[in-house]
Amino acid sequence: MMTDIQIIETEDATSATTAVNLFGKYELGKLLGYGAFAKVYHARNLRTGQSVAIKAVSKQKVIKGGLTANIKREISIMRRLHHSHVVNLFEVLATKSKIYFVMEFAKGGELFAKVVKGRFSEDLSRHYFQQLISAVGYCHSQGVFHRDLKPENLLLDDNWNLKVSDFGLSAVNDQIQPDGLLHTLCGTPAYVAPEVLSKKGYDGAKVDVWSCGVILYVLNAGYLPFNDQNLMVMYRKIYKGEFRYPKWTSPDLRRFISRLLDTNPETRITVDEIVRDSWFQKGYKEINFHGGIDDDFALKDYGGDGNAKYINAFDLISFSYGFDLSGLFSDSEISVQREMFMSKETPERIIETVGEIAEVENVKVTKKEWGAKLEGQDGYFVVAIQVYRLTDDMVVVEIRKKERNDGSCQQIWKDKLRPRLGDLVYQPEVLVPGDGQDYV
Repeated sequence: MMTDIQIIETEDATSATTAVNLFGKYELGKLLGYGAFAKVYHARNLRTGQSVAIKAVSKQKVIKGGLTANIKREISIMRRLHHSHVVNLFEVLATKSKIYFVMEFAKGGELFAKVVKGRFSEDLSRHYFQQLISAVGYCHSQGVFHRDLKPENLLLDDNWNLKVSDFGLSAVNDQIQPDGLLHTLCGTPAYVAPEVLSKKGYDGAKVDVWSCGVILYVLNAGYLPFNDQNLMVMYRKIYKGEFRYPKWTSPDLRRFISRLLDTNPETRITVDEIVRDSWFQKGYKEINFHGGIDDDFALKDYGGDGNAKYINAFDLISFSYGFDLSGLFSDSEISVQREMFMSKETPERIIETVGEIAEVENVKVTKKEWGAKLEGQDGYFVVAIQVYRLTDDMVVVEIRKKERNDGSCQQIWKDKLRPRLGDLVYQPEVLVPGDGQDYV
């Protein structure tokens, strides 16, 4: 799956205004931010004109950094979260060397940028804290623990409403150890909970509540409760819960923050208790949301028989060369090598062609709806083919090959079967400038 990439270069090659036409769908513009493995750009949907944010992740850097599992988990997490105060993920695209997260654009920028200009009033602090807890509580209900909540990861949309972002360090229920706790050390030092520092395991929900407490303190005070140039000194303050309230903090807010920044996770206030608290309740309007994976991201039935399926961008990434995300597939019946190609032929025609090839090559074929299984006479050669609907006029053909130690399966597929399928493969016209490398 290649893309039409057009580069509009400015005089300065590093300029943030460099524009890129990506996949013929998005025009990338200003660089919004960057990290060790990714860059985030403002972009425009060429069809609708909608502003989006696109995070371009380097596959090579991720693989070298051993963060493949983090990217898999981030995609899996974001596809299941749909809440008005969580940044929405629209789709995921991929090239040979990059993965692109197409996300909701938060025009207001980071909440952090507003706090550094001056502390918030108690009412405004409460307003944003209510939106934060609504999002965090929802994430917990979906089995997701953020683990890196801080003002830099809280964005504002064009209506100045809060959006939780950056789920790269998030954990899910599947990562909980037999002792019922998480054990991976992560998070930003000034916002990390004391039980994380103890390295004895921690409850992801309670760690998020602690971070929310630090955020609330920062909104009200304009500075951190725990801070020191010496990291170990700061950690000791966190572990002991040593901090002071600014003089303008109301008694009710002091009481509330003390419950959030309780160093004992067993007695620390829970999200349910937060929502019922009198300080929190002032002016609070409960936000309705729906759980589960959105229909747009789920595999959809196609046609009347319910067997043919749409494939989506999350599944498509699993086939990306050099970056295996096969863990996102629920079907793990056989451990195989995978290939895929795109075609504009109908699924029925593709399966019919597979049957014709099998007959010529004297290979046994078992057909099913939009799928086929090819078996050699000796029982060792096995190829499973499945067709998925990508768009109304485009399908993706997935090939799974059960490999034999002597490589005979690969040879039969490569020399006999795959060449005969060549006429079915869709070959888009590719326009790549210069040396053909990704420029984002």
